[in-house]
Amino acid sequence: MDESISNSRKNERDEDGDSSADEAVHSLRFKKKKTESGSALETGSDLVSKKAKGSGLYLDTIQRYMLDFDFEKVCSVSLSNLNVYACLVCGKYFQGRGKSSHAYFHSLHENHHVYINLHTLKVYVLPDSYEVTDASLDDIKYNLNPTFTPAQVAALDKVSTQSYDLNRKPYLPGFVGLNNVKANDYVNVVIQVLAHIPPIRDYFMLTNFDDKSELIKRFSTLEISNASSRKFKLTEQSDPLAFLSWFLNTLHRDLGGSKKKNSSIVYSTFQGELSIESQVIQPKTVKDAEAVFDSASAITGTKSPFLFLALELPPPPLFQEELEKNIIPQIPLITILSKYDGRTVQESVADLKRFQITRLPSYIILHIKRFSKNSFVEEKNPTIVTFPIKNLSMAEFVSNPETEKVLGLHYDLLANITHEGDPATPNSTSYKVHIQHRAKEQWYQIQDLFVEEINAHMIFLSESYIQVWERKSE
Repeated sequence: MDESISNSRKNERDEDGDSSADEAVHSLRFKKKKTESGSALETGSDLVSKKAKGSGLYLDTIQRYMLDFDFEKVCSVSLSNLNVYACLVCGKYFQGRGKSSHAYFHSLHENHHVYINLHTLKVYVLPDSYEVTDASLDDIKYNLNPTFTPAQVAALDKVSTQSYDLNRKPYLPGFVGLNNVKANDYVNVVIQVLAHIPPIRDYFMLTNFDDKSELIKRFSTLEISNASSRKFKLTEQSDPLAFLSWFLNTLHRDLGGSKKKNSSIVYSTFQGELSIESQVIQPKTVKDAEAVFDSASAITGTKSPFLFLALELPPPPLFQEELEKNIIPQIPLITILSKYDGRTVQESVADLKRFQITRLPSYIILHIKRFSKNSFVEEKNPTIVTFPIKNLSMAEFVSNPETEKVLGLHYDLLANITHEGDPATPNSTSYKVHIQHRAKEQWYQIQDLFVEEINAHMIFLSESYIQVWERKSE
């Protein structure tokens, strides 16, 4: 980290940030223009008076409609993230501003002169490399690095008015789509969900993370790829559940979390606790008899923390009549939640298990297990899960309802991630997410850059895959 900072500061002082090969390429490209223009460029700095340097020369060349600070903050030539500047004329990112840097040569080749450092927010005119301070640049700096007060963050769920971007185009704060570079929609839906969970959102908006990892600071797709050792990439479709599990555990670790309860914002938000009873399977006296615990045999009990609750769907019918093929099976969410009622027995190869919740989290993440693999192909269960939007009761799934009632036994749906397509067919799958705007009480469907209103009664018709439920105070 110290070495990275040192390198960045060297570039900031106009030292050479490019290799000799880069400089040779730039010199060859520039030689013809320099010959054609005579000595005009050589004397460019002489044409700028001391008064002009402080007055913001060239600011009228800034093209706000070209600026998009949501892109990965890396140089478009070297792909380095050290000391990167944005050209305020064309919006492209370049490293350094020294005389052999990519930004310097871009200013000469394209006659683009105004640049902003993406880290320090300082604005410079190149190739002369003097800093410009002007109030007209404040809107650009704010959009590059928006900052919020606790009062502004607290009002996010209460305000329904639109805001405006640098081009004066309206948007609804919190409901802005994310770019899908090629196949990163599985990342987009997870980021959208986390951005709408108040304790997670507020924590990352208001906390200073200068001493934390780059993943903590930026949540960027490039950092996700690097931190996961390229397990999760922009160019390959992946499972949002696998990504969410890795992401939450990595955030917990990088924030200094431990195995202890509430040791990070991740655990204090999502972690609950299960009671698990297990018993070795006994030989059945009756063929095909229902699996039950034998009260005469030993039962092992343990408690285990959880971040997710996995829910199994019943298998769809194997053989259907012609008319029945158009009928999609449905099942209530409360039915598949019965796995955690402390009575329903789950049978595995070697033992029987019973589950019951001993501590409810503030936010419950439900994983509806749709996918299975056989020797040849991955298959999806198309069963529709029906559920209420509000007041899902968890009373029958906790071991001590009276204790949990103090904090609340009911939950409202906060987010619903859905899957579309056939997993057996390459490049045919996609993910969407449903999220409610609290102030407007309007649900939105978000898929990458597309954001549209959706009727609440239409949400359960999709093939839900991951759901987040928010605890209500009694």
